[in-house]
Amino acid sequence: MIPAIGLLIGLLVGLFLDPSVPLWLQPYLPIAIIAALDAVFGAVRAVLDGIFNDKVFVVSFLSNVIVAAFIVFLGDQLGVGAQLSTGVVVVLGVRIFSNVASIRRHLFRA
Repeated sequence: MIPAIGLLIGLLVGLFLDPSVPLWLQPYLPIAIIAALDAVFGAVRAVLDGIFNDKVFVVSFLSNVIVAAFIVFLGDQLGVGAQLSTGVVVVLGVRIFSNVASIRRHLFRA
């Protein structure tokens, strides 16, 4: 539950403070958000499975964001940024939906 609460607090702070994102960072922000959501849903799944570890969550969160942003940056440098961005979104999207399906099965067991 800690990751979900942190996500909610982060969303509220972002809505109330209305931060501006520098132009150079704008292409990477959506990918970083999707990578962070993957870590959050993975953490919720781990909590429900009884194997949550806060250190693993922090490392997963930071490494997902950094690796996803690096892949997009590398794609931009190679001239294939859109294709690599799509690849990152697809891979992380599949992981998010897999975690959500597992969470749903755990919560609604018959």
